[in-house]
Amino acid sequence: MPKTALRPSPPPLEANDVAIVGGGTALWFVAFLVLLPFKGTLEQHGHGTWPWICLSGGLLGLIGLWYCRARRDAIRRARAAEAGAGTGADTPGGPATRLD
Repeated sequence: MPKTALRPSPPPLEANDVAIVGGGTALWFVAFLVLLPFKGTLEQHGHGTWPWICLSGGLLGLIGLWYCRARRDAIRRARAAEAGAGTGADTPGGPATRLD
């Protein structure tokens, strides 16, 4: 079988990660609040950990939300730096600043 030429990889898709993670985090907290009144019934049936699993999911979602916001901001800063470097503008603290 002859080898075919490899095609270049497509660029990664851009998504609103902050909205996606924020929505998931909100759902975990809503599930916690919905299950909390049924805590006694859940414990009787051997599912007493379910509310705490939802709370853990919500708290981990807050960490994910912080990470996604930091990543989004870093990408924006990198794109702004690329745009600034492409125009040749010298800005204090920018990439064209000398450190002598």
